[in-house]
Amino acid sequence: MRYALVYGLISGTIIILTMVAGFELTAPDSFVHSLWYGYLLMLVVLTFIFVGVKRYRDLECGGVVRFWRAFGLGLGMAAFASVAYVLIFELYLAATQYRFLETMVAGARTAAERAELESMLYNPLVRMAFVVLEIFPPGLLVALVSAALLRNPRLLPAHSKREVETEVFT
Repeated sequence: MRYALVYGLISGTIIILTMVAGFELTAPDSFVHSLWYGYLLMLVVLTFIFVGVKRYRDLECGGVVRFWRAFGLGLGMAAFASVAYVLIFELYLAATQYRFLETMVAGARTAAERAELESMLYNPLVRMAFVVLEIFPPGLLVALVSAALLRNPRLLPAHSKREVETEVFT
């Protein structure tokens, strides 16, 4: 549980802080505001799930972990990353008086789209559900790939301190 908490919160916090900084420091038509950039950033930062599962495998399981245990740990990390992502995004919205939501609603092409966006985005529970749906699927994917790869103990095997010192000096 400790691994899920630490690595999940690190992932979610880095992702949302990077995105918020991008929102605030770049022009609205910048690549930072694109969906591709956001999802690429999520995939890159969610590699902390891989790191956390590997560290758990090496330190807690003696270098061997079963798929389902690794996948469960990865899912826990993705869940904690999602929680951190949602909470920090909500704090950002509150701190900016929901300016980001106003910009999204203003981008609607028709009055019907605008009304639909307003009903979704200004309802906190619906908004939070959409934000979770934004980050959890990439986290699920990274957890799945991490578990599939790290169940093989020969992939990035753990080295004892003695082995590392021997390799350095030979």
